[in-house]
Parts: sequence; structure tokens; C-alpha cells
Amino acid sequence: MEKISVAVRFRPPKSSVDADADSPSFSGGGAVGNREWRIDDSGISLLHRAVPVPGTSFVFDHVFNESVTNARIYGLLVRSLIRGAVDGFNGTAFAYGQTSSGKTFTMNGSGADPGIIPLAVRDIFDTAAEAADREFLIRVSYMEIYNEEINDLLTLGSEKLPIHESLERGVYVSGLREEIVNNAEQVLQLLELGEANRHFGETNMNVRSSRSHTIFRMVIESSAKHQTNSEDAIRVSILNLVDLAGSERIAKTGADGVRLKEGKHINKSLMILGNVINKLSENGKQRGHIPYRDSKLTRILQSALGGNAKTSIICTAAPEEIHIEETRGTLQFASRAKCVSNCAQVNEILTDAALLKRQKLEIEELRKKLQGSHSEVLEQLILKQRNDMHKSELERDRLAMELEEERRLRETLEHRLAEQKMSQNHNDTDISVEQFADSSQLDILKTPDSKRTPDGFVASRSRYLKDAEFSPIPENLGSVADEDLWMQLNKGCITDLDMLEMTSDFKCPPFPEDTTAVVPLEEPIDVRCLRLETACSSDRQQLEDSKARCTTLEKELELLKEENSSLRQELSKSKHDTDHEKEGLIKELETERSKMEELKQDIRLFSQAFSQRQGHLTSLHTKSKAIVENCKASRVALP
Repeated sequence: MEKISVAVRFRPPKSSVDADADSPSFSGGGAVGNREWRIDDSGISLLHRAVPVPGTSFVFDHVFNESVTNARIYGLLVRSLIRGAVDGFNGTAFAYGQTSSGKTFTMNGSGADPGIIPLAVRDIFDTAAEAADREFLIRVSYMEIYNEEINDLLTLGSEKLPIHESLERGVYVSGLREEIVNNAEQVLQLLELGEANRHFGETNMNVRSSRSHTIFRMVIESSAKHQTNSEDAIRVSILNLVDLAGSERIAKTGADGVRLKEGKHINKSLMILGNVINKLSENGKQRGHIPYRDSKLTRILQSALGGNAKTSIICTAAPEEIHIEETRGTLQFASRAKCVSNCAQVNEILTDAALLKRQKLEIEELRKKLQGSHSEVLEQLILKQRNDMHKSELERDRLAMELEEERRLRETLEHRLAEQKMSQNHNDTDISVEQFADSSQLDILKTPDSKRTPDGFVASRSRYLKDAEFSPIPENLGSVADEDLWMQLNKGCITDLDMLEMTSDFKCPPFPEDTTAVVPLEEPIDVRCLRLETACSSDRQQLEDSKARCTTLEKELELLKEENSSLRQELSKSKHDTDHEKEGLIKELETERSKMEELKQDIRLFSQAFSQRQGHLTSLHTKSKAIVENCKASRVALP
């Protein structure tokens, strides 16, 4: 178990002159009052007229004043996370605090003082380059949570993305663009693109206030080089660098309209984050349900807050007396977070779920053969192929997920259709029995008053009431029950007069007329049947549409598989062309080497011939000089 590392950073006091919002000094002014914060290396306490206030002393791993640079904070708090991420541990670093306290400056920095995110990006590639015995594949994504909706900052129009969970990937955002990168410059360009798409706004406390939480995620996969066993483990780690929007008080920010709505969502998500930290800081026996799912921020950072990750929190605070209550709340949050423990482990997998393993067998030989002037072009080609394959795999997963949802929907519709059919048959049966037993229309079947006799009788009739499917009620009831109708009602049975039980003579009083109106059924059977048939037809149509959609998705899935296969073929063809080109270059190189050897031999022969000729010329010159000397001597000797 490892506790979360927590540090607190105080920004410089506000000056009376407006400053750039991207720097740690923000616009506004603050007066010095009777209360102030006393800061040392690891402790913070509140003083009132130089006297410590009880219950306001806090101790943390590190405490930074306004003179500390981002590089120093990164070295003390985040560099160990980067080393761990390269080694296979999940890592998370985020800034927390009130609005206008320096969170974005701490995470992003400026040109003169780079923040934690750019420093971490460069450090990751430098650390990976030092690990000569491992091969790395790094991909990045950038998202924001704006008004509790997840937007992709690297793709315009990609908004309201859903959160899913699987055994292999854990909690992830579906449809989020992931870009495979080879160097830090590519990542910094993507960061600039994401910052341009992020939501910012102006309030009374900050000219450029962050209106959304952002999560910059790097997935680092690595495997041992020159591994021969396909079952060798691959390390997959996730590094989250989070810039949270600041908590706000409407009375101070003066927010209204859109800014007010944004502030409500920001405060709600930060409140849920505080609730999660409170639950995690409690004792295990007293800890109740942890509300990760109440907010998308805590849902995405679930493993970082209380699971398999190394986590560092930088809490930023304002030193002015007017912000003492907000600063105290930030310090209380930091104090509770310091009690949370995580269990970080190296993430190693033995399946082919990692993207690196799926691509390594196809490109490792090609990477070894990259030489000469074509290496840069081939590196770009490999990067493009990797990104295309990764996008096709993500699209295939998305389509498979939609196909599964369509199948579940189709099964649900089929189940509902079967239930409605059974319900329709059951309702038809109930309606027939009910109509026969309770409808006022049966009153017409009684013997009219004109046929009443003083002697009443009871006849034993057939048991047609028990068979609802063969109701004897005729479709058109008349006002007089004649003999044919009696025969029809008794299914052709003839009344046995011996079965008649006569009663004593008595004068039957006349029946009073029934003045009450016939109470109609709540819904006629024809209308109900028509409604049920319409609902069944609608369900059948939805089922057909679902089947057509499933067919379309299956076709799209097949097309993606074909596209993936074509990409693999292109990669294989590129590899083959590279091999062929290399063979040609090797042959040309051998030819040039043989020519060079021949040229060296010619030069050697020429040098020998030149040396011999030079020797002849030297001897000739000597002889000529001797002859000239002799001639001069002969002339002098003559009188």
C-alpha cells in the first residue's frame, strides 16, 4: 500500500495591475489584514495577529511558496510517477483548488516556465530512450468534461462521448481519438490543438478561467527487445495528467447565464470528488459505498483515486485574506487526500490485447532494416500504418459494441412481441368470459315478461360457461328469445321435461323496469384488438429495422476487416519493397566497392609507374647535368 503524495502551492498575491492570466500572477488586488498563512517546508498554519488559530494547522509532503518554479514541483512530486509509468505502473497527477489559484499555470506553464504536462511529456521520451532493452509504443488522447459531458479535444464535433467498462480495458471513454506518437514534439502539437478547443471564459476573478476539467492521457506499452517467446509479458501503463476547473463562489465571480450553469456543474463534480476522497480516507470497516458513478470525473479517475495507481495531488491556494475560507477548504481536502492509500502494481498482460504485440511481429524486421536516406520516410510510413490500424481496430470495437446492443435490442423486441401475443390471447379469452358473464346485454336473453308464468322452473343447461372459446352468444341479439335461440344457447340440447322442477303456484309480481343505462365496457374488444394489432405491427417494424441495422453493421464490420487486411497487405508489400530496395542498394554498393578496389589498384600501378618514370627522369637529369659540366670544363681547357 502506498499513500497519495500531496503538496500545496501558494500563488503570488494579486497585484493592483492586471497581469496575464497564463502566469501565476493574476489581475486584481488584495489587502493585507489581521489574518495570514504561515508557510514552512511541510506545514501550513493560520495566524491571527501573529497568534496561531486553533485547528488550522496542516502538514503535507511538500509546501511551496510563490517563488517556487514548476520545474522544482515537477522534480519533487511528479518525476517519480513518470519513472513508474515507463516501468509499467499507472500514474495520475492533478491540480485542485479554487478558481484563479494557479492550477492551469501549474499544469501547462508558460514559455519561460513550462508546466508539469510538457515536462512530463519530454521526460517520458527521454526515459524510454534510456531503456535500451525495451521497445515502446506510446499513444495519447485529450478530453474535457464540460457540463458533465465528455468532449474529445483532438477531434472537432466529437462530443457527448459515453463511458464504458470492460475486463481488458477497465473504465474507458468510447469513441475517443487516440494518436500514436514517436516524439515529444508531436505530443506538444496535439496539446496545442486540444487547448485551442477547450472551453474558457471570463469572470470577475480570472480573465481566462477554465470552464471544464481536462484529462490528458498517455498509454505506454513496452516489451523486451529481441523476444522470441510470443507469450512474453507486455507492460501497459496509463498516465493521467488532469487540470481541474476551480471551485467558484457566485458572489465573487459574478457569474450569470452560461457562466452560472458552468459554475454549478464544476462545483457539483468537485463536491462529488470531495465525497469520494472522504469515503476513501475512512477506516476500511467504517467505509460505506464510494460514489464513483455520481460524476464522470470520478468515474474516469476511479482507479487513480483508490486503486492500482501512483497518484500525486497539487493543491493550489490563494494567500489573500479574502480567500481564507476557500483556502481552508482546499487544505482540508488535501489533508483528507493524504490519508488515502493505493496499491500500485506493474501491469503485465500475456494476451494479445496490447496494441504493441499485434503490431510488433509485422514491423520489427522492417525497423531493423531502416538505413540511409529513406529511413525518415519509412518511419513516417510505419507511423501512419500504425495509426490507421489502431483507428480501424477502434472502429471495429465500436461497431462490435453497436452490433451487440442491436442484438440485445432485437432480443428485447422479440421478447416483448411474444409477451404481447400471449397477453392478446389472454385478454381475448378474459374479455369473452367477462362479456358473457357480466354484460348487461345478457338481460335481453331472459324470458320476456309476456311469457312469464306463475310457475317458475329451473332447467339443467350445458356447461358452455367453462369453454370460453365457443361462446354461445349470437352476434345479433334480438328482443325476443324464441325457440331457435334457446336451441342455439343450449348447443342443440333439448330440455327434458322430467328434469323440470315445478314450484308452487304463486303470483309473480311484475318486474320493475330497469331505467339504468347499460354500462359500456371500458374499451370495446374490437378497439382493444385493433390497438394490440397496431402495437404488434409497430414492434414487428422495429424488429425488422433492428435486423436491417444489424445487417448494415455486420457489413460495415466486414468492410473494416477488409480494410484492416488491406492495410496489413500494404505494410507487407512495403516491407517487401524495402527488402527488394535494400538488396538493390547492397548490390550497387558491392559494385561500387569493386570499382573502388579496381580504381585503387589502378592508382597503385600508376603510382609505381610514376615512381619509376620519376627515377628515370632523375637519372637523366643527373647525366645531363654531368654532360653539361664536362662541356663547360672542356671549353675552359681550350686556349
